[in-house]
Amino acid sequence: MAVTLDLYSRRVIGMSMSERMTSKLVTEAFKAAAGKRNIMPELVHHSDQGAQYTSQAFTSMLQKHGVTISMSARGNCYDNAVVESFFHTLKTECTNHSTYQTRDQAKQEIFDYVELFYNGQRKHSYLDYMTPLQFEKRLAPLCLSY
Repeated sequence: MAVTLDLYSRRVIGMSMSERMTSKLVTEAFKAAAGKRNIMPELVHHSDQGAQYTSQAFTSMLQKHGVTISMSARGNCYDNAVVESFFHTLKTECTNHSTYQTRDQAKQEIFDYVELFYNGQRKHSYLDYMTPLQFEKRLAPLCLSY
């Protein structure tokens, strides 16, 4: 699984799931996010230095969209800490205690967890105990005035 997460609202805005961690997987997650949001020139994409994120296909796509690429040095996880925290939460609250009969069943449960619960119901202390969707709705009038 790969996600594109809005660092400000903590909302998962793009995700992709596959049997393997490839450049196509992370590219699809970013494309899903780009389909939901306008890509602004000041956008920064944080990731680790995994082969899928350093691939020509992925970095070229980001550069084509004018996205600044930010990768931590090897062994330094701070740029990607929020996403690592998300995956810990996903495992703790969703997948660690589940047994799936099929890959499709797992994908559906994860999709439902992210879209329905994580984005829409799970309160985050970082967001003053609002959900990512509540936080974004609260900010919507401010964004329209720009």
